Amino acid sequence: MTTDLPPVSLRPRLSRMVGRDPAQRGRLATPLELLFDLTFVVAFGVTADQTAHVLAEGHVGAALGGFGFAMLCVVWAWVNFTWFASAFDTDDWFYRLTTMVQMMGVVVLALGIPQMFASIDHGTLFDNSVMVAGYVVMRLAMIAQWLRAAAQDPAHRASALLYAGIVGVSQLGWVTLLLVRGASAAVFVPILLLTAAADIGGPVLAERLRGGTPWHAHHLAERYSLLTIVALGEGVFGTVASVAALVETAGWSIEAALLVFAGTGLTFTLWWIYFLLPSGAVLTRHRERGQLWSYQHVLIFPAITGMGAGLHLAAYVVAHESHLGVTAAVASVAIPVLAYLLVVFGMYAFLMRVADWTHGAMVLAAAGLLALGVALAASGVPVGICLVVVLAAPVVTVVSYLVFGWRHEEEALRRALA
Repeated sequence: MTTDLPPVSLRPRLSRMVGRDPAQRGRLATPLELLFDLTFVVAFGVTADQTAHVLAEGHVGAALGGFGFAMLCVVWAWVNFTWFASAFDTDDWFYRLTTMVQMMGVVVLALGIPQMFASIDHGTLFDNSVMVAGYVVMRLAMIAQWLRAAAQDPAHRASALLYAGIVGVSQLGWVTLLLVRGASAAVFVPILLLTAAADIGGPVLAERLRGGTPWHAHHLAERYSLLTIVALGEGVFGTVASVAALVETAGWSIEAALLVFAGTGLTFTLWWIYFLLPSGAVLTRHRERGQLWSYQHVLIFPAITGMGAGLHLAAYVVAHESHLGVTAAVASVAIPVLAYLLVVFGMYAFLMRVADWTHGAMVLAAAGLLALGVALAASGVPVGICLVVVLAAPVVTVVSYLVFGWRHEEEALRRALA
């Protein structure tokens, strides 16, 4: 029996690491990228849990400081890998092994988050040593990837070498900070500012000064949307935690049902709102908007995770294990929701280059509903009812889009792609 099918070789081999086609049709996230994202489920979960725990102790400043630092580290670790993968993913055995090393680094980073929170909460010397160790593991693998791209892709060698240098210098800065953490502010603060500037500002220079990298707009849009879903998982976990605490203390009730409705509804409506953004289409037409669009997500992911932490705090309040009350629990959900809406509307205005007055009206309406939810909590209304009022804020946005907002976006998208 004969066949016309060409011979297929399954022999493992190394591919030449050259820039991917930024206009490749049908480019999708790979199974390896999805596996990589699973480590961030853990990182987001630990951050939300630690934030809720410290908030429940009544240490608001420590909780916010630890949350901000942890989220910046976690999100930036993911951004570094994702932009490189979009431009140079070969999916050969060496690429897979270096990705596995980076996953190990994320796990170490996550294991160091409780230690960092404890050092802030107890007022001791700031201890991010384990987190820095995780970053060292990740970034050694990342530098190896950039150097491989520089060696094998002459067209993007300058950008790859610059990226390798930026990653190396910034990581050297974080290690230095670890060594001088007991020094005076005059020594510590300048090193901190220079390190943060290199870490966050370096990619802007690399993309603009050396020709940049061939990242794929639709692929990046899909990758960021997938991490958004990962972050939204904290809303589900927080809902389960709060409902479980209520059921354990008082059994199933109308309030427990309201908590299920509110928590699930918040997660769902935030998902719906994010996926109204036509990011892939606009970035394909306007690549110069890609990096600021990416940086805006550094605010979106903490807002989503913060909402999950607020729902976790509600569990502590319901179980009478918190020094804070219902008002603080509802506020810890409402404030991240408001931040999320502001960033998403800001991202829309940036992508489309349009100022839509209806968005201002929707934000004001949402802010009013969120404030009402907090005010009801302060007046003694049960937490379940208050969170349903908070849910009404993103619902207003979704309904507004279904009624008239789609027309505005359709026209704005037509102009953006013209």
